[in-house]
Amino acid sequence: MTERKIAVVAIGGNSLIKDKQHQTVEDQYDAAKETAQHMAAMAEDGWDVVIGHGNGPQVGFILRRSEIAHKVEGMHELPLDVCGADSQGAIGYALQQNLQNELRQRGVNKPVATVITQVLVDRNDPAFKKPSKPIGGFMDQAEAQGRAEDMGWEVVEDAGRGWRRVVASPLPVEVVEFEPIKALVDTGVIVIAVGGGGIPVIDLGERQFKGTAAVIDKDFASSLLAQLLKADLLLISTAVEKVAINFGKPNQEWVSHMTLAEVKKYLAEGTHFAKGSMEPKMQAIVWFLESGGKQAIVTNPENIGRALNGETGTLIEL
Repeated sequence: MTERKIAVVAIGGNSLIKDKQHQTVEDQYDAAKETAQHMAAMAEDGWDVVIGHGNGPQVGFILRRSEIAHKVEGMHELPLDVCGADSQGAIGYALQQNLQNELRQRGVNKPVATVITQVLVDRNDPAFKKPSKPIGGFMDQAEAQGRAEDMGWEVVEDAGRGWRRVVASPLPVEVVEFEPIKALVDTGVIVIAVGGGGIPVIDLGERQFKGTAAVIDKDFASSLLAQLLKADLLLISTAVEKVAINFGKPNQEWVSHMTLAEVKKYLAEGTHFAKGSMEPKMQAIVWFLESGGKQAIVTNPENIGRALNGETGTLIEL
């Protein structure tokens, strides 16, 4: 019997939007088709694949539509957790259908399913005291202050461009739907889960969950899911072919291989990885390897196959 290999692949929501000229649903569907080809190739090679994805641009679009509909037509606005759920369904649908089509063309008999995933966060997470993640459109000061008073929003002035709402970005504590996700993976289903980092929920007591206005880092959530699944590989698909140390400096260096100890050293030094970009990806990898994960890879979508063959990308191991 062939030994199972489980890979959790985290892809960015930005990867579905090539540029400002290609943002429509149809454009994103076409981009998802490219991603699906790489995931299908992994499945064809014997991997059990679980896909996590970002949703930043997509949730921004949903929020903006909601804001415009409220101002123009007086319609109710959508809560942020519901926007996250909407984006999980829409992005999951695009990935799921493209994967199904690609697998059929390859003659690979593997079903695909999207799981709308809640992720539990600690209601006392320090991030809730210092909201920092901008969401939604820009407002003038009067509207921003009115929203803050009427709806309890945290608002900040954004570099002279206007005012925006900010929300917390707490750490993921638990993947609420882990058991059904695991059951699907165990039966050979390719699963799309923890979309956008998962829908953030808090426990009101006795496991009574309620959505909260927050954003969970998708790499952190994918790492947690990989840990729970005891995955063999955490693959983070991003905008660069390899990870660089001394990023953006004259002595920048692209790296093909790192150890866990080296990554922890670079993170501690705090000057190598871009904040809010590569830094959380590397932290997610540290947590995965420290929990028993075997290896992690960082590369861009078009080089996933080559990276799995050791030809490019950055491989991180113990």
